Amino acid sequence: MATLLHLDSSPLESSISRELTREFVKTWKAKHTDGTVIVRDLAAHPAKPLDAQSIGAIYTPAAGRTPEQKAALAFSDELIGELKKADEYVIGVAMHNFSIPSVLKLWIDQVVRSGETFSYGEGGAQGLLQGKKATVLIASGGVYEAGTPAAGFNHIEPYLRTILGFIGLTDVKFVTAGGVAQIMTGAVDREAFLKPTLEQVRSQAA
Repeated sequence: MATLLHLDSSPLESSISRELTREFVKTWKAKHTDGTVIVRDLAAHPAKPLDAQSIGAIYTPAAGRTPEQKAALAFSDELIGELKKADEYVIGVAMHNFSIPSVLKLWIDQVVRSGETFSYGEGGAQGLLQGKKATVLIASGGVYEAGTPAAGFNHIEPYLRTILGFIGLTDVKFVTAGGVAQIMTGAVDREAFLKPTLEQVRSQAA
């Protein structure tokens, strides 16, 4: 039975990125009728920043951790458990200042852990979440795709490709709805604007 981890990072229920992830999940569930979807709303339930206690616990061997250290890592363990359980991930990202939302960065800091999602060996770092795939659905106010004049301002795709690759995900697809500011200003119709992007989303989920 397949399992999908559904991550959303926009604080707005009406956001474009959430609409994209909802369409992905809908299509995925139609294909995997007996599948399981794990929902993690990062905006509604943001992860806490790493602090001195949690960092100390991370670098303490598991067998030697105190009850306080185990408690400090409980939420991180929960998030990592979701990643390990899922076969596939869909991540909704609304561009904030040319990069990812802060709540998504907090989640990344909690799940990128040595011995859990990556390890170091003779050949260097090795991702431990192999054989899984991810689809990243991005909404941006402007147009920043490769080949456009503002492409250099897009720090989402290179960063997420790097960090997801670091923990073992090499099958990562990106679908972007660029230029959504036109919807906000009323310059274009939302449904007509999103139609081609939603078709891409469905093709990735099917």
